[in-house]
Amino acid sequence: MKPLLHAAAASDAERVAEVLIESRRAFLPFAPSAHTAAEVRRWVHEVLLPGTEITVAVISGVIVGVIAVSTKQGGGWVEQLYIHPTHVGQGIGSKLLAHAIATTPVPIRLYTFQQNVRSRRFYERHGFIAAEFTDGRTNEERCPDVLYELAVAPQTV
Repeated sequence: MKPLLHAAAASDAERVAEVLIESRRAFLPFAPSAHTAAEVRRWVHEVLLPGTEITVAVISGVIVGVIAVSTKQGGGWVEQLYIHPTHVGQGIGSKLLAHAIATTPVPIRLYTFQQNVRSRRFYERHGFIAAEFTDGRTNEERCPDVLYELAVAPQTV
């Protein structure tokens, strides 16, 4: 079943948080969250929803994917992109990222952990280039990360 995309509403906060929590738990064991599940839920409701543009992917009425973008520093930032573990590999992340690329000013930047090879390959397949590698000193998890940048939006045919 194909996901439907729509802007997140305040009423979506709990499910958005669940997608973030479950995806991190499943795919980032090397970078455990610096926050409890309750803190993540509060952050989604109080900071993420009001401070970014969030698009959710919905299948059968359930949010299964989340992308949060912002505009700052002369371009766009992908702040969060998570797919619920039960829906990974179905093209949902690609659909969410394509939407963000189409609606966000370039350059578009994002950080992902260096150890997150699956994520890195995903972004590279979508035209993002590694611009900087860091030792992780500036992120909460203290895990080495990589800054990716998409300088020019891909042309659609």
